[in-house]
Amino acid sequence: MSAALDAIRQEEEALLCRSYSRYPLAIVRGKGARLWDVDGREYVDLLAGIAVAGLGHCNDEVCEALAAQGRKLWHVSNLFYQQEQLDLARLLLSTSHHGKAFFCNSGAEANEAAIKLARRYMRKVRGRDAFEIISLSECFHGRTLAALAATGRESLSDGFTPLPEGFRQVPAGDLAALEDAIGPSTAAVLLEAVQGEGGVKPLSFAYLRGVEALCRKKDILLICDEVQAGLGRTGKFWAFQHAGIEPDIISMAKALANGLPMGAILSTDEVARGFEAGSHATTFGGGALASGVACKCVEILLRDRLPQRAAELGARLRQRAEALQAELPGTIREVRGLGLMVGIELACDGKPIWEELLRRGFICNLSHGHTLRLLPPLTIDEADLTAFLETLGDILREAR
Repeated sequence: MSAALDAIRQEEEALLCRSYSRYPLAIVRGKGARLWDVDGREYVDLLAGIAVAGLGHCNDEVCEALAAQGRKLWHVSNLFYQQEQLDLARLLLSTSHHGKAFFCNSGAEANEAAIKLARRYMRKVRGRDAFEIISLSECFHGRTLAALAATGRESLSDGFTPLPEGFRQVPAGDLAALEDAIGPSTAAVLLEAVQGEGGVKPLSFAYLRGVEALCRKKDILLICDEVQAGLGRTGKFWAFQHAGIEPDIISMAKALANGLPMGAILSTDEVARGFEAGSHATTFGGGALASGVACKCVEILLRDRLPQRAAELGARLRQRAEALQAELPGTIREVRGLGLMVGIELACDGKPIWEELLRRGFICNLSHGHTLRLLPPLTIDEADLTAFLETLGDILREAR
């Protein structure tokens, strides 16, 4: 550890709550798919702030939009009409089958809004005392108390119980278990089309279609968490679109404003009837600054066809990773993902591999101790992905 990094580490120990396990890096600058640390060392960023910097770090057009909006209007609260919200809502709704948007500040808040809307719609519009939310094993929906209850991981809820009631979990991929769990109190099924924190595990399209059919049969709602997988990352604008389904509500955040805190839900016109004035609100959500920047981000995603680019680059990345798997049997257990949301599950303890990648200038995430999770900017040069795989191959050969 360098003296500069150690000084920052010690200052943090004195000033911040100890709620994070940091990577051994202090980042001071970013551009595109590159990051630089406090010692001036350059890295290829294959994590993008956990799928946030979809357009890359310090994107010139986004920076210009931020500066222009910053000189015009930052925040007046949701007591006022704001054109920036309308422009963003119009763009987002053009990408899907939904009719209404609600803006907030994060993925957890978006999922909370989706849960509240589902419950209130069932009770106030449909007149049914249906409140239970069914989620899937290995999911992740956020760190607020209700989102933790939906996530259902004891390791994350340790010390925070009791969690809110009204949540149930079933095994992912098991339609029979889901059907058995649905009862008179069920309001909605909440799922991720690709389970990101679970280790980049796409749910099968047949299963997703089966879940939608069950929801229609049982007259309950379907909510898709698109916080990590949405906004072009998987090769479609929304991950659920791969399966051709139409969820009643979707949640989003992360890449929406390319790093500014911003979340949202989209809902069908019918289900949006569950909200009325005063039923749900947020002080900062959809503020002019965040909405103006998010609008530019969505414009760029659509204009530059970045979802299609992610599909093409991601397919080649997975093919090359699978070739590496065949070349080095016993080192890679599985390659999975959609678009530029890729998991490379190693057949060994992944920490030494991840640490060596970091030493050689490649930043990625290690999920569950053995899966390298890749979430690069959608604008990344293909040469950077090739260099990563060549370096990973070198490391795996040396480790055999």
